Amino acid sequence: MTSKHIVVIGAGYAGLSAATRAGRGGARVTLVAPESRLLHRIRLHETAAGREVPRPTIAHVLRGRPVTHLQARVTELDLAGRKVFTDTGETLAYDTLVYALGSRTSWQDVPGAAEHAYSAERAAELSRRIQDAPVPGTVAVVGGGATGIELAAELAEAHPDWQVRIVAAGAVGGHFSERGRAHVRKVLDGLGVTLHEHTAVTAVTADRLETAAGPVPADLVVWAASLEVHPLAAEAGLAVTANGQAVVDDHLRSVSHPDVHVVGDAAAVVLPGIGRLRMACATAQPMGSYVGRLLAGRTTGPFKYRYATQCLSLGRREALVQLIHADDSMRQGIITGPLGRLTKALIVNAVPLSLR
Repeated sequence: MTSKHIVVIGAGYAGLSAATRAGRGGARVTLVAPESRLLHRIRLHETAAGREVPRPTIAHVLRGRPVTHLQARVTELDLAGRKVFTDTGETLAYDTLVYALGSRTSWQDVPGAAEHAYSAERAAELSRRIQDAPVPGTVAVVGGGATGIELAAELAEAHPDWQVRIVAAGAVGGHFSERGRAHVRKVLDGLGVTLHEHTAVTAVTADRLETAAGPVPADLVVWAASLEVHPLAAEAGLAVTANGQAVVDDHLRSVSHPDVHVVGDAAAVVLPGIGRLRMACATAQPMGSYVGRLLAGRTTGPFKYRYATQCLSLGRREALVQLIHADDSMRQGIITGPLGRLTKALIVNAVPLSLR
């Protein structure tokens, strides 16, 4: 009698958390992902600044678990036949599929963005480009959310000879509380970062940004405006929202294909009293952990989640820990300075350990 086969696709925070826990339930588990190491997206701003960031190997995360890592990229799903096709030519049959392909940078159809800008996923390449530049120049970070702020602060601190700008369609850090926004602006000002707020980018060229307010000079452009989910869920036939996220029930099962669980940024999760969860490591990892435990028979109830804080790195010496309500709305309370930096560091360093 063969054991149940669980296939997990995607080795980000959600996928790895699901695979390590599902492996405790006696089923065969196969993790399909092309990477050999954890991307560790929440530390890409450090990589962009040229800092060494520990990235555990997937083999190390899976150690001691009965999980096989197939290093391949998923190219197609046959949901009716319960099969996963890969770019290595291997086809996997599954009893249960965990879809955890997550999200990626969205270029928002802005002309020239994909050709001339660096996404956060290309952080190492961006770092080399800055280091190899014959003279300092200007870096324009497009996006005033958490990713853009972290990238701008880290780059400005690591490369003080470079001029760093943030170009944002809205207010920089506009989703934080009034005190949180004030702290972000104070730190960015101290680092010499120039803010271009309420400035929508209309095109990117080799040496500037075109905006509705006029051109913004930029020797290098970093794109951190928004994220989009992988299109495979929609292409395969899962029920999805307008932005391509899979619609799931309270056990994170696809409403159209109950043998498929969807976790992380790929899932449109709506919880009573909370609303729709945002794309973030803070939500992805708990989803993966929950589904892994569910498949291992270690829990039976519906998925539950409550927000508590949102942490923001502001270089090596500053941070913002924004206290938030359970529904993700802002409190006025913040933690900054050494204690904020220590809190942020503890959370970031705990993430690889908690994957198991």
